[in-house]
Amino acid sequence: MRNRVRVECGYLIALSKVPKLGVRRLSEREVALLRGLSDISLEDGRIIKAIEKEGYESAGWRIPATNHDVKSIEYFIKLKLKDTSLRDVTEWVHFALTSEDVNSVAHGFALRDATEGVFLQSIAGVEDALKALTKKHKATPMLARTHGQSASPTTFGKEMNVLVSRLMRWGGATGNYNAHTIAAPEVDWLSFAAKFVEGLNVDRDGAKHTMRLVLNEVTTQIEPHDTYAELFDSMRRINTILVDLSQDMWRYISDGWITQKPKAGEVGSSAMPHKVNPIDFENAEGNLGVANALFEHFSRKLPISRLQRDLSDSTVERVFRRGQARGDARSAQRASGSARRSDTDRAQERGRTCTL
Repeated sequence: MRNRVRVECGYLIALSKVPKLGVRRLSEREVALLRGLSDISLEDGRIIKAIEKEGYESAGWRIPATNHDVKSIEYFIKLKLKDTSLRDVTEWVHFALTSEDVNSVAHGFALRDATEGVFLQSIAGVEDALKALTKKHKATPMLARTHGQSASPTTFGKEMNVLVSRLMRWGGATGNYNAHTIAAPEVDWLSFAAKFVEGLNVDRDGAKHTMRLVLNEVTTQIEPHDTYAELFDSMRRINTILVDLSQDMWRYISDGWITQKPKAGEVGSSAMPHKVNPIDFENAEGNLGVANALFEHFSRKLPISRLQRDLSDSTVERVFRRGQARGDARSAQRASGSARRSDTDRAQERGRTCTL
């Protein structure tokens, strides 16, 4: 909801800057008012949902149920503006847009925020933990295993550095503008759209994003989601590396190269409370598998839409919008990064042992 409101209000602000279109110039206060609408409250969310599902009435203004999630956003914005100085421009809200125009940018916001604010930070935490282990245990000898059998010696630090190196490798608007051109043929709508989307890469406080939204100039009625597939495939490859990490750490613990520090009050088993099971790595492996199953489906399904469009992508987008796959991956990444608590406290028969 928040991102859709942000797109609609940003679009109205951009329209007001187009000469001879018919939208008057907005004052700084009015621009600030529109930008602030995206900071929706819980009550605002209830109003939007009411407009969509059962209709809403306020101060004699009756809005019938839309049964349409994007249309309810449009009506919500008009409701918020009807008693302000912007009431004369409310009919320009959602001008010549389709719901996909709004959703494609809103989903871009959601994916960018989740990737920059959660996924990349989480991966950075895992990388930092592995780098610390690489440096600390660069000379810690360890017997390597190939085919499960004893092989040439290696060091624990070198094996962690392999994982660091693998992780570090990872390193629009839509349609033909027919409605826009008919309504205002003198406007270069392609340039307008490119400028509008580029402006979304800078926040209100002036901060710039490392992941940029870019206009896709050649589409059907919907954005084809190829970039979504690329992003989800990259996330899936990262998770596959973390599955490898989790399984290796599990085996190092099993073979006695790593021991785990018990926490006061915790028990490893209801029948054998003295045990400290490698549950973080086991849970990480399971959660990463669930996340990758979803990421794989996203990448396989989202780029496919019958002819100019169908709604089969929409229901899948709702799943990634809820963040289940990213949540599973985040839980697993936190578990995989538990190695950051590692310490070396004693020498044992086979060399120094990492203690988690």
